Amino acid sequence: MNRWTVSPIYKAANSKPVFEVMFLDVRAGWEQYVLLTGDRHHDNKYSLNSLEKKHLDLAAERNAPIIDIGDLFCAMQGRNDRRQSRDELRAELAEADNYFDLLLDSAESFYEPYAHLFAVMGTGNHETAVRRNVGLDLTYNIAKRLRRSSGNLWPLHGGYGGYTVFKFDTGKMFRKRLRYFHGAGGSAPVTKGVIHTNRRAVMWPDADIIAAGHTHEAFVLPITQERISERGVIRQMIQWHIQVPSYKDEYGNSSEWATERGAGPKPLGCAWLHFSYNSSNDNRGIDVRAELDII
Repeated sequence: MNRWTVSPIYKAANSKPVFEVMFLDVRAGWEQYVLLTGDRHHDNKYSLNSLEKKHLDLAAERNAPIIDIGDLFCAMQGRNDRRQSRDELRAELAEADNYFDLLLDSAESFYEPYAHLFAVMGTGNHETAVRRNVGLDLTYNIAKRLRRSSGNLWPLHGGYGGYTVFKFDTGKMFRKRLRYFHGAGGSAPVTKGVIHTNRRAVMWPDADIIAAGHTHEAFVLPITQERISERGVIRQMIQWHIQVPSYKDEYGNSSEWATERGAGPKPLGCAWLHFSYNSSNDNRGIDVRAELDII
């Protein structure tokens, strides 16, 4: 049984969506994991579905909400897609006329046992390309199917970026704010995209955690900030920056696209948030740390 709930807070035209994950009955000794994933590219033949399942099973064991930040689908094999490569198409989809129907059917079958754990499903550039070119929103459709499977009001359909506010009911309400963004730009082979963390810290100063994907890189970087409260109390806070890895192993499988551009190997896996209740710390109450789970 979930001891947490998911609900929308705010979503207006031309606005980033804001969602809420409420954790109930938070008491001394309480701890909770949240699974952060992105760039699953589940239908690509180079995606490690077995590693996905390992992390999904661990999420089920931990009763961990899942925040996915986009590109759950690869979805590049549509008839009019210029990125199409028949070599990257799974065998069961190779001769299909109803390609997108089968993508959704396959994903629903795989994720259905974990439907109750998916809290927010964000949109990536692969999904926006399909929506733009075909008029089909894959993220909207898979979220709707999983809601039907779970009987819950979630997973909620997120955009390319937005906020998820984690609330902790200890008798006193504490909050941690996640700013998720699917990502942009190239892979940055030298810096791995770490330079973006300072830009994001300036753009999104109210976030306690910032998570991005898209580049298939992975890192966790804490940035310490000095903040002042409305009462004039000065304190130091950590803003966690997480580059969420992918499950798509192009290098290990020598995909044509990765080989021809000289791409190197990438970390594969996910990231976890670990929340714990510190009842002796009246200022913060909830401690958070971020960690990678990669191969």
